[in-house]
Amino acid sequence: MTTVMLMASGGLDSTTVAYQLAARGLKIKPLFFDYGQHCVETEWRRVNEVLPSGTEQPERNCLSDLFRASHSRLIVEANLWEEEVKDDDLYIPYRTLLFYAAAAARAQTLGIMEVYTGFINSNHAKEIDCTADFMNKLDGLSEAVGPVRFVSPFRYSSKTDVAQEALRLGVPIGRTFSCQAASQLPCGACPNCVERLVALRKAGLMT
Repeated sequence: MTTVMLMASGGLDSTTVAYQLAARGLKIKPLFFDYGQHCVETEWRRVNEVLPSGTEQPERNCLSDLFRASHSRLIVEANLWEEEVKDDDLYIPYRTLLFYAAAAARAQTLGIMEVYTGFINSNHAKEIDCTADFMNKLDGLSEAVGPVRFVSPFRYSSKTDVAQEALRLGVPIGRTFSCQAASQLPCGACPNCVERLVALRKAGLMT
């Protein structure tokens, strides 16, 4: 059985990719990153709950020291009763690039040559490192330095496309967690929450 690595966060996108891989009969090695996000423990619980049955236990890797003193609202949780959180407040420099490099290093160390991600082509402000163009450039870079290859099935997809695929595969959508602004329960107002709610409505999962 072929083993592939999956960058897993407990969110809708990466969880849906996990179900795609399981449907293909691939063995999944989930990799979870603790980068100091305020919701890390919620994400960690969810990623252990939502992956397909039979998936290997996720491996947790800590990168949080790199973002010490960050003022990003992904690191420092806002008081949503008193503070407004804007798109730009959620930016973390080089995060996706760091994830790619760390995942490639870990995969090659384990003898795994394919790393899957749930990244979609994002239009959020400041998320220049989540666009399809950025991911395409990373592919070129990784091809020049090592044998590990990245596969992002949703890099040209919308969140609605992901929601429809999740519904088809029987993903436990309601148990996934993607909120950027609140650490315990989805805030319903951050860019990820809004995009998710719109997608679920378009996919016919909400009224």
